[in-house]
Amino acid sequence: MTVPRRAAVTRLRLTNFRSYAALDLVCGDGSVALVGPNGAGKTNILEAISLLAPGRGLRRAPHGELARIPGDGSWAVAAEALGAQGAVRLGTGIEALAEGGRRCRIDGAPVGSAGAFSEHLRLVWLTPDLDGLFRGPAGDRRRFLDRLVTAADPEHAPRASGLEKALRARNRLLEEERPDARWLDAVEREVAELAVAVAAARAETVGRLSALIAETADPGSPFPSAGLSLEGSLETELGSASASAVEDLYRERLARQRPRDRAAGRTLEGPHLSDLLVRHAAKDMPAEKCSTGEQKALLIGLVLGHVRLIARLDGFAPVVLLDEVAAHLDPMRREALFSALDGLSAQAWLTGADPAAFAEIGDRARLFAISDGAARELV
Repeated sequence: MTVPRRAAVTRLRLTNFRSYAALDLVCGDGSVALVGPNGAGKTNILEAISLLAPGRGLRRAPHGELARIPGDGSWAVAAEALGAQGAVRLGTGIEALAEGGRRCRIDGAPVGSAGAFSEHLRLVWLTPDLDGLFRGPAGDRRRFLDRLVTAADPEHAPRASGLEKALRARNRLLEEERPDARWLDAVEREVAELAVAVAAARAETVGRLSALIAETADPGSPFPSAGLSLEGSLETELGSASASAVEDLYRERLARQRPRDRAAGRTLEGPHLSDLLVRHAAKDMPAEKCSTGEQKALLIGLVLGHVRLIARLDGFAPVVLLDEVAAHLDPMRREALFSALDGLSAQAWLTGADPAAFAEIGDRARLFAISDGAARELV
């Protein structure tokens, strides 16, 4: 099997970002482990890196909340990286009193959005807030799935965002006593077009990921294989009809269902209500019925499978951000995780409060102690 090329953030500089007045972290292309007490700012570093991907980062925080307090409201994240096109400088931030919000640059030249960063770097992350993913609401799993899709197809994020806006526009029109039928027709045409595109992209990613997980399944792995499927009317129809046919059918249903949706105050059918269903493949058991430990292992296995998928599609591995993951694994599973990341040629950024959580990582990562807005390498 061809070993994917390594992508990496080799240097990270933060200015007025969260708890950091200034940080200059030179780390090379290997993996990085950040160690420090709770509240030291470890996750802030991962969040800064996550802004080098489409979207709002791993915390989904409004950009205005990222600035250090006290401060003038400005903040900046600058990275030197090795990516799909070689060495590159990526930067994003907000200038004090500047209009237009967040700005993004590649090698010093302005670009339209963080989506342009995907031409150089792909990112995957796993954070503690995903621990309840399988037992939580469907909306959490949709957001998780959309991140998986966007990592492979950066155009998915604006399509999903556009669908949300179009649905809100339809709902507002339906609230009017006598909505303009021509406006409703136009909005529903847009909703149908975006809805089918979103559903198709999700189905394609789930299909590819499922096939790769089955192909690379290892019965001896401590991270069990997941069985994946999508639950939703459009996703089901796309399995047996063309995208244009499904789009026409959905647009007709939207028109018929206006009275029902007006009474409900929302659109009651579409990919904005779909769900990602996950099973423990070996046990043929729904993930939400598995033990807490099995769910954690399933989630890690799913993320590792996604890293493999991106590496196969792009020819280079994504950068992987793992927040407080190793601390919840026993030594055997930690060693398996570190070995899996190393075997995938992926640069990983990991955090943990206890240095012992990285005892098995050996020379596969550089360790930095994080405290008081500074980073100090541990030898």
